[in-house]
Amino acid sequence: MGKVKERVKSSESYCAQFQCAVELIGRRWTGAIVRGLLGGVYRFSDLKNAIPDLSEKMLSERLKELETMGLVKREVFPETPVRIEYILTPSGQALGNVMDVIGEWAHEWLENGKVK
Repeated sequence: MGKVKERVKSSESYCAQFQCAVELIGRRWTGAIVRGLLGGVYRFSDLKNAIPDLSEKMLSERLKELETMGLVKREVFPETPVRIEYILTPSGQALGNVMDVIGEWAHEWLENGKVK
């Protein structure tokens, strides 16, 4: 997985930016949505179908939040019917490595929703 970075000292352990990032990707369904979008351009229905148990209301809410934060771009194509696509911005795509590491940790340490 690469070189492990040196742990921060206890006096440096709180970082407001880190806390904001963890809370952002830790919101319910946000990680799944970002992970789904990492595969490319998606329409609302593509995301809804790719993530079991995610309601349309929650998907819509999270996509708006991600757009507001600058992680997702919403593109509207004036066709009949109107086509809307969601893509990750460069900052959203940069979360790919983070999602990979979290996925590796999850596969190694989680079983049935609990830490082994």
